[in-house]
Amino acid sequence: MKTKQILLLGCLSLFQGFTLLQAQPVLETGKGKMPDAWIDKATGHLVRRLINTPGNHRSFYFHNNPFVDGKMVYYGSDIIPRDTSFGADGYVYHPKQNPYNNQIYTYDLKTGKSRQLTHKANSMAGEIVSRLNHEAYFQIKDSVFGVNVNTGKLKLVFVFPDDFKANITTVNANGKLLAGAYATPAEKEISRKYPQKGSYFNRIYEARLPRTLFTINIQTGKLSKIFTDSAWLNHVQFSPTDPDLLMFCHEGPWHKVDRIWTINVIKRDTPRLIHKRTMDMEIAGHEWFSSDGKYIWYDLQLPRGKDFYVDGTELATGKEVKYHLTRNEWSVHYTSSWDQTHFAGDGGARRSVANAPDGKWLYYFTPEGDHFSSEKLVDLNEHDYKLEPNVHFSPDGKWIIFRANFEGHTDMYEVKIAK
Repeated sequence: MKTKQILLLGCLSLFQGFTLLQAQPVLETGKGKMPDAWIDKATGHLVRRLINTPGNHRSFYFHNNPFVDGKMVYYGSDIIPRDTSFGADGYVYHPKQNPYNNQIYTYDLKTGKSRQLTHKANSMAGEIVSRLNHEAYFQIKDSVFGVNVNTGKLKLVFVFPDDFKANITTVNANGKLLAGAYATPAEKEISRKYPQKGSYFNRIYEARLPRTLFTINIQTGKLSKIFTDSAWLNHVQFSPTDPDLLMFCHEGPWHKVDRIWTINVIKRDTPRLIHKRTMDMEIAGHEWFSSDGKYIWYDLQLPRGKDFYVDGTELATGKEVKYHLTRNEWSVHYTSSWDQTHFAGDGGARRSVANAPDGKWLYYFTPEGDHFSSEKLVDLNEHDYKLEPNVHFSPDGKWIIFRANFEGHTDMYEVKIAK
C-alpha cells in the first residue's frame, strides 16, 4: 500500500510539472513584451523573468558571486511604493534616482520576493557580497559601506584618505578583508577626458602609470598597500576558499599582455603568472575562480579570433586543462557550475572578437574529452550585447541567471537547464 502511495505521489508530481510546463506559451524570446514565463521557441527551455516591478534590474558581473542566505543580491531602480489610486503599477521612481539604477536589492530565491536595501541619491559602485558577514559592500565617492542582506542595517566601513582615493572590488573568503586597486590622478584624468572604452583603453595601457593593490581590514579599518607595478592592475578578485590569495590582471590589449596573476596578500610574495602566452596574438582573459578555489578558468584564443578554448590552470600544480569550442559557441563570459561538472556562456554579437555569424545564444556546456558539447538555452538574437548577459548558475544548479535588454530595458531572467 505504501509503495502504491509513493508511486501515485510521484506520478502526480510529474503530471503537475508537465501541466505547468504545458501552461507556458511557446514564444520567440524578445519578440515584443514577454510574459512572466515562457518556453523559448528555438530551444525548448523554460525562461522566467525574475522581477516584476518597473524599472531596470541588473544582476552582477560574471565573476562576482551574488548569493547569500538563500538570496541573490542585485542592483535595481530606486522606487518607492505609492497609493495605487495614483497609478496602476503601484510604484513611483525616486525623484533623485541615479540614471544607472544602482540601488542594492535582494531577491529571495525561494519566495521570489525582492527587498530594496539602499536609497542613495549618489552614484554607487561595488558588486561585493560576504556569505560569512551576511553583508553586501558598496562605495559612494570615497566612502565604503556595508549593508546587512537580512536586516537592511547600514554601516560605514572605511573612508579613503585624501592621498589614496581608490575603489574596492572584492572581499576575501573569511570576510575580514576588502581589496581593490588604486589608480593615479593622471590615469583618472585619462578616463575623464576619454570616457569611451575605445578611447581610453589603449591610452591607459600605453601610459604605463603605476597602480597599487591594497586591502582594507573590515573590523579595524587598516589600509595596507600590497603591491605596486607600472602596469594597469585590474579585475581584482579574492579566492572563494583561500582568504590570502588575490587574483588580478594586467589590463590592456589582451594580445599584448600576460594577463592573469595571483599574489598572497599576507606574505606579499612575488606575483605568480597563471598563463603565459605561447604565440603571436594569443589572448587569455575574463578569468574567474572555480567555486572550490582549485582552478582559475579563462577564455583562451590561439590566436585571437581564430581558435577558441576555455582553459583552466590548476593552482596546486600549474597544470592546464583546455576545452575547445566553435566560433559560434564563443562567449563574452563563461562560468562554471558549483559542482565543477558543467560550464555556461553568454554568447556574443557579430561585432565581438569571435565575429561569430550565429553567436547570440546563451549556452550550456558539458566537457567531453578535449572539447565542449553545447546546448542552446536561450535565443538572444533580440538582445543588444552592449549589455553583457553575464551568466550565473543558481545555487541549486538547476537554473542559469542572466541579464538582458530584449524587452527594451535591462532586466533579470533565469532559464531552466533541464527541458
